[in-house]
Amino acid sequence: MKRFEKHIFICENKRPPDNPKGCCFDKGGSAIREEFKKRIAELGLKSTIRASSSGCLDACEFGASVVVYPEQIWYGGVKVEDVEEIIQSHLIKNEPVKRLMITHPNFNKDAKL
Repeated sequence: MKRFEKHIFICENKRPPDNPKGCCFDKGGSAIREEFKKRIAELGLKSTIRASSSGCLDACEFGASVVVYPEQIWYGGVKVEDVEEIIQSHLIKNEPVKRLMITHPNFNKDAKL
């Protein structure tokens, strides 16, 4: 099988309602994954870009969380309406969407921008 050029993991982890971190599932993780998959297929990118569901990425407080490899770019607060921008800017043009990047010191420190 050919290796994908980019692989997007979308958190769909579900935590109890009283968890202080919240959960990506409740913040739209499933709808975000579906939109990525739909648009990647529509754009004919399925052979080079893969969007996958993920369990906990341990970034729920920043959710809905998405990480793109191989660049290790972490996005937080992603909404369905952000998917097209991530695809067009980051996945196609290799320009990460800075406004959505998680800026916490423990994230993106090793990203290859």
